[in-house]
Amino acid sequence: MKILVIGSSGQVASALARQAGAHEVIRMGRPQIDLVHPAGIADIMGQISPDVIINAAAHTAVDRAEDEIEAARALNETGPAALARSAEARGVPFIHISTDYVFNGLGGAPYAETADTAPLNVYGQTKADGEKAVLAVNPDALIVRTSWVYAPEGTNFVRTMLRLAAGGETMNVVDDQIGRPTEAHALADALLDLAEQMRGGADGGLLHVTNTGEASWKDLAEASISGAGLSTRVTGIPTSAFPTRARRPGDTRLDLSRAQAVYGITLPDWRESLERCLEMMGVSGRRG
Repeated sequence: MKILVIGSSGQVASALARQAGAHEVIRMGRPQIDLVHPAGIADIMGQISPDVIINAAAHTAVDRAEDEIEAARALNETGPAALARSAEARGVPFIHISTDYVFNGLGGAPYAETADTAPLNVYGQTKADGEKAVLAVNPDALIVRTSWVYAPEGTNFVRTMLRLAAGGETMNVVDDQIGRPTEAHALADALLDLAEQMRGGADGGLLHVTNTGEASWKDLAEASISGAGLSTRVTGIPTSAFPTRARRPGDTRLDLSRAQAVYGITLPDWRESLERCLEMMGVSGRRG
């Protein structure tokens, strides 16, 4: 199966290439495909003739998006809609990756795919608008919402915590935001499975895919630090003590039951995938 992945160097795109197995994964980003200026997308798809398209490109800098609204909208809404339209015209299954930040975190329970969106920030709003725009032009597309993605490489929470922990005895980390940490390679395995199912005629729509279990940012920081053999102490603080440019939702746990019931997909517990990530980084059990 030939899979065109939009986003050449991001965490998920890199993980898809690493986990591809017998599949052919073609990663493509700027300048070949620029979601800010999507002209030419149809021609590129015609040249490649993919069996499935996965859009892993996005504007994911949550705070910066507050000041880069047009760029966030292009990368998260209008660009993905152009991709979805071209995929629909060619009859190619299209998978678009979205986020838990389309919710406001006030629901008090895991969010089902049918829950109303109510983003608190520009990033979440443009991703929610992108979901609607994709499905408007390509009703058969699959929107995969995930959360708290990290990987052995790139800029992410786990790598940041390890870098900071190496230089100090204590750290303050927010403990009143709860979600489902998701390791990029575990997510990639699920996306490849979904790509095969979509090529076989599986239904599209909205789908929640994350590692199982739940955690606060403090929990994830502690597990990362201890898993790397570091002794830095983590102190929990409320969101109010760590102001950011963009508002963050408090509880964005996603309901994962549809992924299991309809697609037979269940990812490992987040602690198991975190351990694998630390091993890939070469820091598992390291003594600092």
